[in-house]
Amino acid sequence: MTLTAAAVLVPLTLACASGPPGVRQPVTGVDWRVDSLTADGTTRQAPTTAHIRIGADGLAAGNLGCNQFSARATVRGDRITIGDVRATKMACAPERMDFERAFARTLTTGTLTARTDDGKLTLTDGDGDVVHLSRGAPE
Repeated sequence: MTLTAAAVLVPLTLACASGPPGVRQPVTGVDWRVDSLTADGTTRQAPTTAHIRIGADGLAAGNLGCNQFSARATVRGDRITIGDVRATKMACAPERMDFERAFARTLTTGTLTARTDDGKLTLTDGDGDVVHLSRGAPE
C-alpha cells in the first residue's frame, strides 16, 4: 500500500518541556514506541509492534501496528513532513488493522505538532487526534 498524502510528523529536535529553557531533546535517531492513539474521540492502545524512527538523513521507518512502513521526512522546526509512504500489505487481526488505519490516517492527513517531555513524545494533529509515544524500541 502506498499512502500518497503528505503529513507532518516530528521535529529534528524539540524544546524539552521538563528541562532548563533552551535545552533541546533529540527526536531523530531515536526509537519511539507508540503507546496509544486517540482519534475521533476513541483511545486505542497500540499493538506492541507499533513504532517509528526518524533518521537525521530524512528517512522515517517503523511499524504501523501490523505492517512495516518507510517514508521520506522533511524537518521544519517542530514539524516534519512525511511523503511517499510505502507499507507492506500483511493482514492482521481486526483490532490491529483498525489501529493501523487510524495511526496511518493521523500521520498522513495534516500537520502534527510535536512535544517532548521526559522521554515521551506527543504528536497532535489539527483535528485534535493525539499519538502518545515513549522512548525505546518496541518490546
